Amino acid sequence: MAILTPPPPRAPRINGARVFGVRPGRPVLFTIPVSGERPVTLTVEGLPDGLSLDRARGLITGAVAKAGSYRMTFRAANAHGTAARDWRLEVGERIALTPPMGWNSWNCFAHTVSDASIRTAAQAMVESGLIRHGWSYVNIDDYWQTCPGERTDTSLMGPARDSAGRILPNARFPDMAALCRDVHRLGLKIGIYSSPGSTTCGGCVGSWGHEAQDAQTYAEWGFDYLKYDWCSYAQRVRNESLSELMRPYRVMGQALRAQPRDLLFSLCQYGMGHVPAWGAKADGQCWRTTHDIVDTWESVTGIVQAQEGFELFAGPGAWNDLDMLVVGTVGWGAPHPTRLTPNEQYSHVSYWCLLASPLLLGCDLTRLDPFTLNLLTNDEVLDVNQDPLGRQAVRVQHDDAQEVWAKTMSDGSTVAGLFNRSCLTRTVTLPFASLGLKGPCRLRDLWRQKDLGVATDTFETEIPGHGVLLLKLAITSQL
Repeated sequence: MAILTPPPPRAPRINGARVFGVRPGRPVLFTIPVSGERPVTLTVEGLPDGLSLDRARGLITGAVAKAGSYRMTFRAANAHGTAARDWRLEVGERIALTPPMGWNSWNCFAHTVSDASIRTAAQAMVESGLIRHGWSYVNIDDYWQTCPGERTDTSLMGPARDSAGRILPNARFPDMAALCRDVHRLGLKIGIYSSPGSTTCGGCVGSWGHEAQDAQTYAEWGFDYLKYDWCSYAQRVRNESLSELMRPYRVMGQALRAQPRDLLFSLCQYGMGHVPAWGAKADGQCWRTTHDIVDTWESVTGIVQAQEGFELFAGPGAWNDLDMLVVGTVGWGAPHPTRLTPNEQYSHVSYWCLLASPLLLGCDLTRLDPFTLNLLTNDEVLDVNQDPLGRQAVRVQHDDAQEVWAKTMSDGSTVAGLFNRSCLTRTVTLPFASLGLKGPCRLRDLWRQKDLGVATDTFETEIPGHGVLLLKLAITSQL
């Protein structure tokens, strides 16, 4: 497979989000993502009271009681050089100030997920180096609970709740608190899954009638993220009004807010009721906008085309979720290499980064080939997704075979994705006026991490079928 991005330098580079949100007094867990040859020495200037740095792991932990904006500088050094990056901790009511980056078990393990598979995925996220590029969540999807209707798989049988009504995991997950603790010790965060209905999409125990109790249990176990899937709640809804669509998410959102730790709240109801317009009102930080993804070009582009207009509702703490990335080895319990071609995978990741979607991998992290690992560790591309301004790209030009999506970045530059949706190589022309830019612009190819010089008024290039050029443009007067 053609790898576009050059190998990372041996000198240190500080990656990932430049801003992090936490509520006052809630636990902070943030691993400073640093690539480069080990060993690396890390320091933090301006660390506020209540936080500490584990310099060996680059892990910031603790809590800050007082709301406010705390500015710090990260510094890294190794035998080949030094690096520095400004970083901001926002202590207030908003969390998830950049889209979450991590992994979800469904597209890989589906109904076979277990404590062991989650631990293996977490360890692989560290050992593969993904953690050094900002990947931080390891999320359990469906089938961690018992399934009331199960008749053959004994690991899914057993009581749904204890005598006090607390939800119980199935036999595959013997100690949820220990699992959360061990994932945190790796410098990662961990997520869990439920449904507002009586049962989940897989027929396991849901949260209906136990929302506050379940939220408390998740927090006590130590979870950092909840995916809340509509599923059987369709049997509970009274009518199709907006208030009825919002009701179960408001209930759980309020329950999560009452906990002594932050849990990112991910709404999964497939875009019903124009959820981008109200997801944040239900205390959500991200929300699925469409049907489930599969590993085909038609699925990827169909999801993208449905996003127009949703940029009006996106920003720090509020993200339109395009579903999981289908790169690497996927298969929903029957693993196979993704059916997307290399060009389609570059386009897939480019779309998700431009559209400021949560980046959740669904592949087997123990089987990352060099192409997939390279695809997921290009920090200039990931910076497009993690930009603190939090803009979602808009489509500025298109026809039946090509399109351009563009977003403004916090440094004043513009990133444009030039996509060829046809099967054959095509010439794509980008007039700078379509981006609202005037005057000469310095251009950089983000996938190849290569400067393309200065152009005036327009740029033209050939793009292979189903391929992309991810282009950063900076007006020369701004440099």
